[in-house]
Amino acid sequence: MEINIDVLKESTIEFRKMPDEPNLTRRPIAYVPPRHWIRYSYASIAPILVEAKAAVLALVGSPYQRTWVEALQKIQLKREIAGTSKIEGADFTDRELEMAIRPEASPDELLTRSQRQAHAASITYRWIAKLPQDFPVTAELICDIHRMIVTGCDDDHCEPGGLRGRDYNVTFGIPPHRGCEGGDQCKNTFDQLIHAVQHEYQEHDLLVQALALHYHFGSMHPFMDGNGRTARAIEALMLQRAGLADMAFIAMSNYYYDEKNSYLRVLADSRAQDHDLTAFLQFGLTGITLQCRRLYAEIRKHMERALFRNMMYDLFNRLEAPRTRVIKDRQVELLKILLDVDSLDWHDFVGKAKGHYAGIETFGKILMRDVQKLIQIGAIEIETVGERKWNIAIRPKWPQEITETDFYQKIREVPKGKTYPFLR
Repeated sequence: MEINIDVLKESTIEFRKMPDEPNLTRRPIAYVPPRHWIRYSYASIAPILVEAKAAVLALVGSPYQRTWVEALQKIQLKREIAGTSKIEGADFTDRELEMAIRPEASPDELLTRSQRQAHAASITYRWIAKLPQDFPVTAELICDIHRMIVTGCDDDHCEPGGLRGRDYNVTFGIPPHRGCEGGDQCKNTFDQLIHAVQHEYQEHDLLVQALALHYHFGSMHPFMDGNGRTARAIEALMLQRAGLADMAFIAMSNYYYDEKNSYLRVLADSRAQDHDLTAFLQFGLTGITLQCRRLYAEIRKHMERALFRNMMYDLFNRLEAPRTRVIKDRQVELLKILLDVDSLDWHDFVGKAKGHYAGIETFGKILMRDVQKLIQIGAIEIETVGERKWNIAIRPKWPQEITETDFYQKIREVPKGKTYPFLR
């Protein structure tokens, strides 16, 4: 049974109404340690959990070329770093972010705190990705993650890897919440969470474990700063163990940033319900499904284009007559231009194609004939997007539609006399 994620988001996740503007004078809501470290309604999350696990399996099991996925994973990491930083109020341009996430970036290049936070986060995520799958989740590991998250960016006011001491307290969120009291309560609560992760969490699905640890860490806020970024990094670590590792990393922080208001609301809602995780699990599992499907769609697009490229060379390379070979070489070059983009403005396409018609006086006429032929065999399509404005693109489904017999028959035919507006 396929579950409509949009419907789930509207019907099964109930958010408590929050004020549009935070009341800065409101007394922060005190932290109450949970009686249960992983409590939720299984009946309420089961359909969404099944959908999320199916999305993970589809993503992990999809065939791919490593070069495609390595490129996609760089994009996913960039989205993750941007999301986790911007949730906390970071502000940078795309160029500044690109500069910040380079492993070799020097402190002199990182002029703002936002850039330094993004750089520290990128180092942390790359380190997490290299950890063995069976590496134990301990207090030391989480402190190490926090240490990397804040070093070089927030260590002027926050001890890297150091729990809050007595009388060192934090307030966060909308409405404002107070973290667990600094000192003994902070240490004891943190130790209880680690014990739960190592014991009772093991009876639950790995996706649930990842989200539960994210929630409880964020709810207690055991450090002076960097708690949200650390919580999301820990979640990424736990999701690796659910199969979302290596070539299947998904940018959950990108989802949390896109849905920031809902993200903050479900965190507050779960805490208001005595740490009942149902609302947050529904929200987080929905995000896992959406992000897996988005990444799978991008991988599928690469798969379709690889199949298109293979079919293109296979069929056109069989045209051996001298005159036909020259024509097919030009048509292959036109297809190669389009294989690198989703679609291309017609006038931009003509500009890119011109170099392949050097020395041909009737360039325009010959180009139009080649384009008509590619339309005729079903390899490309033209879409009208405005007055005297068209986009040209390959048809990814062409390899599934064309047969060798159809190809030879259509390639021998003179282009039909249909006049397309873009040809005038």
